[in-house]
Amino acid sequence: MTAASRDVWRWLRSRPAWAQALAWLLLWWVLPALWLRQWRGHPRLGRTLAAVFLLLVTVSTAATLAGGVADVATSRPNASAPATAGLPAGLDTQVTSIVDGDTLHVADLPERVRLVGIDTPETRHPREGVECYGREATAHLAGLVPPGTAVRVEFDVQQRDRYGRPLGHVRRASDGLLVNLAMVRDGYAQVDTVPPNVTYAGELLTAQRDAREAGRGLWGACPV
Repeated sequence: MTAASRDVWRWLRSRPAWAQALAWLLLWWVLPALWLRQWRGHPRLGRTLAAVFLLLVTVSTAATLAGGVADVATSRPNASAPATAGLPAGLDTQVTSIVDGDTLHVADLPERVRLVGIDTPETRHPREGVECYGREATAHLAGLVPPGTAVRVEFDVQQRDRYGRPLGHVRRASDGLLVNLAMVRDGYAQVDTVPPNVTYAGELLTAQRDAREAGRGLWGACPV
């Protein structure tokens, strides 16, 4: 199992569903059909080459799956590599981009991930526009987990919100930092826990009280 094939598979799994379907259609139907057409003067040879091609694709796909690439299914949120020491089980991946203070993209999920249990000021709201401390919250999240950072996404009881976004507790792989908690502790987010996703509700509320009493971040800069 080569690193290149792992990277290709990981990239394909991060694409939207329509792109994945198109890729498989190209591999399993279009290319063999073109190959057969090329060898139309030798139908037996064409069929043999097409069969070999499909066999290679099948073996490569099976080897990639056996190699341990994370299988992210909505019904199995923790179907990833086993947890490393000290970290709860979850999806091991990398941050690819920051959307705002409580939303980001990771390599192994096609949808943006919403940091569960917290809420930060808006920067892209169609009516509210940019709220107080919105840009600062986005920049702070980017500082905690810039693109390329290895993270573990831990899922709670509910896997997705009403908009279909995955809900995750994001931990920095290098030191286990719970990013959701750090955003609240540093004064860039408020607690917004919605049952049954209350795994870290106690810690979040304690961190918010401390930040508010100290006037950190938005608590000292915005009317709340």
